[in-house]
Amino acid sequence: MSGPERSGRLEDKVIIVTGGARGIGAAFSERLCSEGAKVVIADVLDGTGTAHRISNSGKANFMKADVTDAQSVQDLVDDTLNRHGKIDGLINNAALFANLKTRPFWEIEEEEWDKVMAVNVRGPFLISKAIAPHMIKQKSGKIVNIASGTVFKGQMGITHYVSSKGAIVAFTRCIARELGEFGINVNAIAPGLTMSEGVVAAGFLTGRGAEATMNTRAFKREQAPSDLVGTMAFLCSSDSDFMTGQTLVCDGGSVMR
Repeated sequence: MSGPERSGRLEDKVIIVTGGARGIGAAFSERLCSEGAKVVIADVLDGTGTAHRISNSGKANFMKADVTDAQSVQDLVDDTLNRHGKIDGLINNAALFANLKTRPFWEIEEEEWDKVMAVNVRGPFLISKAIAPHMIKQKSGKIVNIASGTVFKGQMGITHYVSSKGAIVAFTRCIARELGEFGINVNAIAPGLTMSEGVVAAGFLTGRGAEATMNTRAFKREQAPSDLVGTMAFLCSSDSDFMTGQTLVCDGGSVMR
């Protein structure tokens, strides 16, 4: 993927992107680098290649991290602070979605429900909790959570995923209230079905399913990771300094509210 010309809007900001090794997370990381940020790609997958590919003057590095494990998260935060001395932003992008099989909620096994909640909800909670004291101390910071347009539709077949993303909308509002007095912004992006490499590889909602989703949009086309990066960069920049607790739907005009 090719990024925009470097603007320097996020010059030397240190931003962690969870799930940044591929797909939407990699697109986020590339855009942040193009804006001048120092990007920490955090993932259970190997993100070394992604960091090397997108790095601008050594401004991207990979750190292996499991967002469901408190110690792994704390190690990520500590290592980032040791390397860069600060953390200006966090993109809570890591999530389980593409490999989920659609089925009625009464057929979802408890183990799968718990795994989705562990990654999609506990993960953002743990890393936001670990980073908050440092952002509070510096009285600034940007936290961007990734929700989903499915929350506003009541999407069938993936109740555990939709429920986890509904929790993210609530989580965003709650911690925005708690962190506001420290000058920390907390917002969320709600994408539509995005044809990331993981979604394409898994064949999730391809064929008629993908076409049906596309037909609900004002813009009758597939959504790509590149459609989300501008909104993400805006929420990481000073342009959004007086915005917090908000969920911005970016789905081509499927959800309108």
